[in-house]
Amino acid sequence: MGRLISLIVIAGLAYGGLYLYYGHVVRQAIDEQLAARGLDALEVQRIDYGPLAPVSTEATIRADVSYRGADATVTIRIQGHPIFSDEMRMELDGLQNLRLRIGTGG
Repeated sequence: MGRLISLIVIAGLAYGGLYLYYGHVVRQAIDEQLAARGLDALEVQRIDYGPLAPVSTEATIRADVSYRGADATVTIRIQGHPIFSDEMRMELDGLQNLRLRIGTGG
């Protein structure tokens, strides 16, 4: 029974590490795609993805991006695996939110 619990804990830690590393790799891929298209001024604030995204070859990612006084949430579809696959394709699926800040912050 103790070995089973140890195995479950080790598997959970491994999956947690994979989950965090997946987010890091996806953020880097999005930054590279933005830079390749001349959109260096856009800053990726946050990335959301489902719990099974790190173990599947297709995933839908939500990325919060900002540019000066505007924030937006975009949906990106990823085909291929960013860690385990040599080929990965990213498609912009849609713009979900657009928030504009008007006025001064002080």
